Amino acid sequence: MEELRLQHEEASVALTKRRGSEQLHGNDEDDSPFEIVRATVSNCDDPTLPTMTFRFWTLSMLFTVILSFVNQFFWFRETPLVVGILVVQLLTYPLGRGMARFLPTRVVKLGGFQFSLNPGPFNIKEHVLITACANASAGTAYAIDIVTIKRLFYKQDLGFVQSMVLVITTQCLGYGLAGMCRRFLIRPAAMIWPANLVNIALFRTLHEDEDTRSRAAKIGPRSGPTRIRFFIAAASCSFVYYFLPGFLAPFLTTVSLLCYIFPRNRVMNLIGSGSRGLGVLSFTLDWNTVVSFLLSPLITPFWAECNIMLGFVLVTWCLIPVGYFSDIWNAQTFPILSSRLFTSNGSRYSTLELLGPDLALNEAVYRSYGPPRLSYFFAITYGVGFATLAAVIVHTALYHGPDIIRRFRESRSATDDIHARLMDRYPEVPDLWYFGVFLVNLVLSILACELFGLDLPWWALLLAVCIAAIFILPIGIITAIANQTPGLNIITEFIIGFILPGRPIANVTFKTYGYISMAQGITFLSDLKLGHYMKIPPHHMFLAQLVGTVIAGFVNLSTAYLMFHLVPNLCQEGERVWACSNANVFFSASVIWGVIGPNRMFGTEGYYSSLMWWFLVGALLPVPAWLLARRYPRSWLQYVHVPVILGATAIMPPAQPVMYPTWFLLGFIFQFVIYRYHRHWWSRYNYVLSAALDAGVATAGIIIFFAFQYRQIELSWWGTQTDCPNFNVL
Repeated sequence: MEELRLQHEEASVALTKRRGSEQLHGNDEDDSPFEIVRATVSNCDDPTLPTMTFRFWTLSMLFTVILSFVNQFFWFRETPLVVGILVVQLLTYPLGRGMARFLPTRVVKLGGFQFSLNPGPFNIKEHVLITACANASAGTAYAIDIVTIKRLFYKQDLGFVQSMVLVITTQCLGYGLAGMCRRFLIRPAAMIWPANLVNIALFRTLHEDEDTRSRAAKIGPRSGPTRIRFFIAAASCSFVYYFLPGFLAPFLTTVSLLCYIFPRNRVMNLIGSGSRGLGVLSFTLDWNTVVSFLLSPLITPFWAECNIMLGFVLVTWCLIPVGYFSDIWNAQTFPILSSRLFTSNGSRYSTLELLGPDLALNEAVYRSYGPPRLSYFFAITYGVGFATLAAVIVHTALYHGPDIIRRFRESRSATDDIHARLMDRYPEVPDLWYFGVFLVNLVLSILACELFGLDLPWWALLLAVCIAAIFILPIGIITAIANQTPGLNIITEFIIGFILPGRPIANVTFKTYGYISMAQGITFLSDLKLGHYMKIPPHHMFLAQLVGTVIAGFVNLSTAYLMFHLVPNLCQEGERVWACSNANVFFSASVIWGVIGPNRMFGTEGYYSSLMWWFLVGALLPVPAWLLARRYPRSWLQYVHVPVILGATAIMPPAQPVMYPTWFLLGFIFQFVIYRYHRHWWSRYNYVLSAALDAGVATAGIIIFFAFQYRQIELSWWGTQTDCPNFNVL
């Protein structure tokens, strides 16, 4: 937890406890037993602050719709952009204050209800609740992948209403699971949920008196523009600049020096191409490319960035060239970096020819056609995924096992801390509410699987939900303490692949209900802990999360169908901008795990059976790192994180090598140099800059699409050539 202590050490000095109108005051003895929480979270509460106000409903609905539309819109791009919740957190602050200043205080009556348009100053609890509601739309609904590949790749439209039931149930099942285990993961002080502390520090930074905090931190009077003015200026610059890589000069997205120096040299192009090769001496001048899969380098801790870059170098620049140029698995027959499937002679693998009308595998055709082949990079990616899964389990047991056991015992036996006692003044949400949400969505899920052509039997759905229910508590404990969230995607694919081979839609549906139900539950629990720290009434948090999830799911699906009709060649090979890199990987996974099955790919019958040894490799690698860290506890070895190193390239493809060097360089500048030598600027503007760059790119990207790309307006000059101009002739 050292990195979190470093990131928040200024908070212990700068963030002062509010006094005055607050109803209950804490003291040093009556506080959280954990230093990192004491440094960031206030031990005071004002129960008179209104939360579910007119301002809340207006701003939360507005940003839930905007965020879910923008993120789903960009999800179909070759390089997606995820506009994070930090943008909402920043923008709703001036908007909320503006509404508090200009709205009339008139009371509006609607039947038996009445509310004030302006109940007073915009407060921190409203702000937190707006952010929690919009957070439901921060990521796209995972089930959109099923809708997309079934329509665009398997040529069968699920239907809008049927798709809506699928999306909402996969998003909300985890909500019911989270509520039923919240007493073990939210109330106990030992369940810290460290990821929330950065958001809490920003909330308090925005809402508490800045001059008081400056005097407390002894950093002098406030200087420079306010965060909001800085955000507007940075977002405006980002908006204007993105017209260059986004439309006028796309070559800025991938600059591959070796390709320009050796334009006709095959080996140099394979090594130097940033999007289709290994990315040596390549870089990008496009923020969207930098953050599309790795997220913002201005937010990720520098120790994690070092581990990710190390993993990238070891796999991409060391392991891949050795295997590819040694022609392992006939690697040179296929592209060096591709997520598509091939036949043994290197031609495209025509999956639809193997399937009947019900999308089930035709065994006779398969025997004559043969199993698919993967690019060497794509095959190694699966091996890395196996190793990462095993490494996460072993690493967590070695580094955090005793702490997890001790904290779990404390959570069951220790007395409540100040935050739990402050929350006792608010009525708790009845378990029946969460159980009702779970039961309704479970019934709808069974009906969807049985009636909507998802090819998943009801008993298999129950098995998927049981897997999510079994794992949500232990994984929730790991996340709450160690800030690591192991995924269930590989496990679920494996299980259903062996049980129901030859059924691709059943495979991805099982994975979605098993994996995403757990992942959504963890997300909901994290927001519940945020509400616990910020003293949000549980009933209000329940309603905000549920409403935000349903609205976001509807907007996600509506945006997907809009894109189906607006972009003629959406997700098809040859489409440069709307290539759907995520959907292509999801489709390939449905073929590998569903159509063919894990036994024919990685088991005893499989061409890639040796990759199963990576489970053992991943389980063993954390051991020497742990022993060295214990032997030299004050050295840099304590920052070596084997799961992060192994997982660095798990997103490639669809992620591209060009992203990593530029991402790491920006991380070094902002998370090491500026953080160490210009701490005041970093604490004041770093997160704001990250959000502003996202907001500017997202706004410009939407305008570029509707103004130029949708109208098929294109430019043709040398600057529109991306990456290696002669790569296709090699």
